[in-house]
Amino acid sequence: MPELVLVTGGSGYIAGWCIAELLRRGHDVRTTVRAPGKEHAVTDAVATVVDPAGRLSFAVADLTADEGWEAALKGVDAVLHVASPLGAASDGPEALIAAARGGTLRVLRAATEAGVRRVVMTSAANAASPSSYASEGITDEELWTDPDDPTLIPYRRSKTLAERAAWDFMRDHDGPTELTTVLPGAVFGPVLTTANLGSVGIIARMVSGRMPGVPRIGLEVVDVRDLVDVHIRAMESPAAAGQRFLATGEFVWMEDIARTLRDGLGEHGRAVSTRRLPDFAVRLAARFRDPSLREITPALGRRNRHSTEKARRVLGWEPRPAREAVLDCARSLIAQGAVYGSAGPDPGDAVRERRLSAHRGHAPW
Repeated sequence: MPELVLVTGGSGYIAGWCIAELLRRGHDVRTTVRAPGKEHAVTDAVATVVDPAGRLSFAVADLTADEGWEAALKGVDAVLHVASPLGAASDGPEALIAAARGGTLRVLRAATEAGVRRVVMTSAANAASPSSYASEGITDEELWTDPDDPTLIPYRRSKTLAERAAWDFMRDHDGPTELTTVLPGAVFGPVLTTANLGSVGIIARMVSGRMPGVPRIGLEVVDVRDLVDVHIRAMESPAAAGQRFLATGEFVWMEDIARTLRDGLGEHGRAVSTRRLPDFAVRLAARFRDPSLREITPALGRRNRHSTEKARRVLGWEPRPAREAVLDCARSLIAQGAVYGSAGPDPGDAVRERRLSAHRGHAPW
């Protein structure tokens, strides 16, 4: 039956596709924005794929503040909590963790007080991964990343502790609200707008020729449309209550992504470099030129993978091949003018910024 669904952070990459697909499936949607004035941009982005037709409404609520959440949840049947707080990372690791955990708890408190039927929260596959990248293998939802591991980088701790906080909160709640969490990998696929590229900025940078080579990093690529599909399946399925679902996709090396772009985009792929960067060069760059690269150096050459058997078995979820997600992503970026030549702005700057943004948990690293 059609429901009123709240999607948090409507201007985000994943949230925009959640809104569009929920509308397409007949639901009414309310979405949050952090400040008044952002509503038109969200509506315009969603309207590129589906007509909102008066079924999209807005609430002003910020994950870092208590105000607005009671009104945002009034009359809501289900919640897709896909957003994370912005800007906290610049204040240090503990602030990042506190903001991620605090935002999650604000949504859950308001949802339980409003008697919402189901909350589906976006976590991250790196919350169900070995704390160290020293070992390889295939893991599933039973594994929890150890947040007390001193080698764990702050964003992985924040995603793990935020999800832990959600489950701890729900364990003490005896009302009708149910929780499900979805743990994605590297999210690619087409964009609705270039205003907030999220994790796909790396594709824009590659196609623009702004990457002289690719590090030996492996990604589990999931298309944003498939990620949205698994969120909605988790929202609708009675069997999904109280469950975690990994939503990673096909494992590919960044070198494979580069070759896919170069071979699959015709003239638009000519600037893509397929040269593999030596591990030592990436480590040197991380040490002396770009400290943000320090977060990826532990993963160099590692083939850590996750099983999505549970999502396939319980929810009937079938993600598309990584090649399709990567090429559709690149083509949409090209069509919307987000790919620049040598004289244009550097999308890599946006990528580095977004490593510390709400989309950090869904970024390729």
